Amino acid sequence: MSRIPLSQKPFSFLPFLAALLMAVPMALPALAAGQLPTYLQNVQPSELFSGADRFGEPVGEPPIAPVYRGSDLAGYAYLNSDVTSSVGYSGKPIHIMVGIDPQGVVRGFKLIDHKEPIVLIGIPQAKVVAALNSILDKDMGRVASGTDRPPQVDIVSGATVTVLVMGDSVIRSAVKLIRSDRLKGDADAPAAIAAKVRTVDMSKTDISDWQTLVGDGSIRSLRMSVGEVSDGFRQANHPDAADRPESPQAGDRFIDLYIAPVSVPAIGRSLLGEVGYQRLASRLKPGQSAVLVAGDGAYSFKGSGYVRGGIFDRIELLQDGQGLRFRDRDHTRLPTLAASGAPRLRDIALFTVPAEFAFDVTEPFELQLLVQRSINTHDKAVIPYALGYSLPASYLTAEKAVAVAVAPAPTTADTPSATLQPMEGQALWISIWQMNRVSIAITGGALLVLTAIFFFQDWLVKRPVMFGWIRRGYLLFTLVWLGWYANAQLSVVNVLTFVNSLITGFNWEFFLAAPLVFILWAAVAVGLLFWGRGPFCGWLCPFGALQELTNNLAQWLKVPQVRLPWGLHERLWPIKYVIFLGLFGLSFYSVALAEVFSEVEPFKTAIVLKFAREWPFVLFALTLLSAGLFIERFYCRYLCPLGAALAIPGRIRMFEWLKRYPECGTPCQRCAKECPVQSIHPEGQINVNECIYCMHCQELYHDDHRCPHMIQVRLKREKFTALSTPASRGEAPPKTVVTYNGMPIKTTDPTTSSPL
Repeated sequence: MSRIPLSQKPFSFLPFLAALLMAVPMALPALAAGQLPTYLQNVQPSELFSGADRFGEPVGEPPIAPVYRGSDLAGYAYLNSDVTSSVGYSGKPIHIMVGIDPQGVVRGFKLIDHKEPIVLIGIPQAKVVAALNSILDKDMGRVASGTDRPPQVDIVSGATVTVLVMGDSVIRSAVKLIRSDRLKGDADAPAAIAAKVRTVDMSKTDISDWQTLVGDGSIRSLRMSVGEVSDGFRQANHPDAADRPESPQAGDRFIDLYIAPVSVPAIGRSLLGEVGYQRLASRLKPGQSAVLVAGDGAYSFKGSGYVRGGIFDRIELLQDGQGLRFRDRDHTRLPTLAASGAPRLRDIALFTVPAEFAFDVTEPFELQLLVQRSINTHDKAVIPYALGYSLPASYLTAEKAVAVAVAPAPTTADTPSATLQPMEGQALWISIWQMNRVSIAITGGALLVLTAIFFFQDWLVKRPVMFGWIRRGYLLFTLVWLGWYANAQLSVVNVLTFVNSLITGFNWEFFLAAPLVFILWAAVAVGLLFWGRGPFCGWLCPFGALQELTNNLAQWLKVPQVRLPWGLHERLWPIKYVIFLGLFGLSFYSVALAEVFSEVEPFKTAIVLKFAREWPFVLFALTLLSAGLFIERFYCRYLCPLGAALAIPGRIRMFEWLKRYPECGTPCQRCAKECPVQSIHPEGQINVNECIYCMHCQELYHDDHRCPHMIQVRLKREKFTALSTPASRGEAPPKTVVTYNGMPIKTTDPTTSSPL
């Protein structure tokens, strides 16, 4: 199979729009074990092997299908998700058909099916598939034997997780099949191979200084200058990245990278100290290992990915064709090293290797450093550098050979595709929640603040200036952090997929796979009972916040505001209900088709992709925002299907928090005329279906200088005060103190002038 150029567009434009952002992934029925026969009909033999013309019958478990070129066997086809976990960012398997020849060389692959949101909403699928071209024609047999490193896929900015999962699943599945010997001879039978077992000598506990550890190979290092890295980018045909060095001097230190397995007693005691090593040993499970990674220079091996998502995306531990990217739960930061003569290093990290990775410290392994440089606003160039490690023989005991049986790789028979997990014993959604602890805490805190605002609204609205700043600040947080940073923008697509999942097979794990979106939907559900749709539409919707903030800016710049006549406004707001009902009905026919038409939502363009999209979508979003400069929240009022979807169940709210006077509407029209979204009828009642809970009407309710009712109350109070005496008002009479030379001599009642 030839490599796929990035410029090639194997699909027409519209299918890219056929499925949009699903922050809460759609739950489908669990797939049966061995999906190869189902997906095989979607692939032509020639797409996997040049000149191949037919498939044989799938055999074995997991199933693999022989591929023939005439009467000759070209190789085998298999589905990656049948052999290994391929769960992507969406929480659902990415299905890739792979063609591998009997020698273990990957000859072709085809992306069959996926639900990855970032690919569905903007990044061309051809670009993501082309990122795996480095795997083609790669001898995976050498990878399986440990002779070669696994090929490094190209990183696609914005779809890093998706590309890494795709490449990892193809490589892992190929290695498993090769090690099972099913590609040679009987494709249906597992094999037995001889394996060497070496163990760490736990009795060796000598303490060594830094120079000794470096000299005998206990610590391995990789040292590069900025100029050497720039030359590497030039050789990799990335001249733009080569021209953007981290430092202007080519001789400056790019990185000094060190690695050492500190679960080996002698190495651990030397580098961590006795107390540090004992603390580590108490945390490790039997057979579990830990490695120390340290670095200094212009480039940090930590990067920023572990801050945003809890994953160290610049380093990867490689062994026997398998790769592991450390997460923040595996990480402990160390300030210094205990070894005598150790240098002061900027980054020192202690990583525990998860037990499910089956890492063997006695076998050779590598730490791969991914060097990233930006080449433009959206794209990065990445080249890998490997730091190899073999534990010195002085730390090992004698070897002995044993025979082990290679069992078939876990398949969907043991782990249904609908619940495939990246790590044994831990659900995917749990891993995702652990990775996003900081974001979850921030979101939870923001929701608590909003709850406090609602519960203490009477106190706040009596202080309109302070409340105005609080509201604008919260909207700014919603737009910048919740929307543009965390991409936690709810969508009508979530509603459609939720309903579809109830029909086709509900699974909580898929909804839990997007923690911030799940938390927001839970908050919306509670808010519907108390306040209707207002909390989300008025406070938690990033696009709604963008509309209101831009309109506030327009008003500050004296842009004229248009107020539609009530009769026209009343006839326009049902449009969004018609749009929602149309999408809802269409989803029963085809969810994918409903997602195409749900592009009426500009959320993906303006919030998720930050306007980095094809010009028709950007033009549509800017048009709606431009209309909102003259008519506040134009889109929310008349076109938003999500607002309509929330308004319908919002009718069941149990409390009425917005206060009204009997005079409201008859004759007073002040609130109705000043409502930013015209949700107050001329008769005075508030239409909760349209209310965004901005609380402007509640500011007026308590304002005795703008609300006619409160003005009358204030005037009566002032008149009463002016015509009455303190005694008639029931107040204690004031006392007058007479003094002489600064000393009080008597107290009198000013009303009688008599001594008290």
